[in-house]
Amino acid sequence: MRALVLTGVGEFSVTDKEKPACPVGGILIKVKACGLCGSDIRNLFNGHQHISYPRTIGHEVCGIVEEISDSYSGDYKYGERIAVGPMVYCGQCEFCMSGRHELCESTRELGQQWDGGFAEYMAIPKEAFICGSISRVPDTMKDEHATLSEPASSCVNAQEKAGIGMGDTVLIIGSGPIGCMHISLAKSRGAKRVIVADVSADRLELCKKFGADITINSAIENLQERIAQITNGKGVEVIITANPVGATQVQAVELAKKGGRVVFFGGLPKDNSRPGIDTNLIHYKGLHVMGVSTFNPRHYRLAVEAISSGKIPAELLVTEVFKLEDFKKGLEIARSGKALKIVFMP
Repeated sequence: MRALVLTGVGEFSVTDKEKPACPVGGILIKVKACGLCGSDIRNLFNGHQHISYPRTIGHEVCGIVEEISDSYSGDYKYGERIAVGPMVYCGQCEFCMSGRHELCESTRELGQQWDGGFAEYMAIPKEAFICGSISRVPDTMKDEHATLSEPASSCVNAQEKAGIGMGDTVLIIGSGPIGCMHISLAKSRGAKRVIVADVSADRLELCKKFGADITINSAIENLQERIAQITNGKGVEVIITANPVGATQVQAVELAKKGGRVVFFGGLPKDNSRPGIDTNLIHYKGLHVMGVSTFNPRHYRLAVEAISSGKIPAELLVTEVFKLEDFKKGLEIARSGKALKIVFMP
């Protein structure tokens, strides 16, 4: 079969490799689509502590059940279309036992410890069915749209934990694909007003299609002054930092309304993860500051439903679709920032 194979840091190509066998207790899928994530790009060029070589990555996957192990005990059938999230939880630690799978102490991932979806076929191990994130795909959902279920799951988790609802003004800092998902979800949850800030005029123009009420180009406008103007100096109820820039976390704490909720959604580089936040603002304004980086199986199912129902407009998010053979071309476009979401179809 054809697959993207990583042989080292920055060393990869689409080449022939042996088709995987159906794993004991698991299934084999024929991959229909696999989305490209920012973490995939980082793993390609920076490596990852859990990735050994050679490895096929790709963790935003939609496929059709091709083979089923004799010892498989689940209820997925041959020919069914499924969305496959990468997280494989242990199911036994204190966090899994309390329903907080996203904090699992022994999490493993498809595309890291096992080969992923940038290939014609992908083996899904039995562990992924015991305590993983897999969902049937509705007939009305396109293959490429189903790949959005994985990134959308973390957004669902974040918005749930932030308690976004009617009457809330929400500020999202970052208007990439994740930011756009947050816009749509916040509006569907009843947010009164969604403000989006970014330094890219092109991205800000794109995000208007997702329901942003106000956009602020913080490269040319003073974000603090604009928020004060919009909120009569009171600040914003909910702020989500959907980017990897520490300065925006500092801004989020400064711009939050008393009693507000701040979600640090984008992680920071390990060598620059102490941005100098004034914790007195958290203390005296009574802020709720939380970090969200992944999801649990329930959030994955909710994400599939949100995409299927149109709460997350998948047709606006997936802006480029390529054959797997054109991986490097799609990768270049993704790195240029000229597309929201790129999907490859083996």
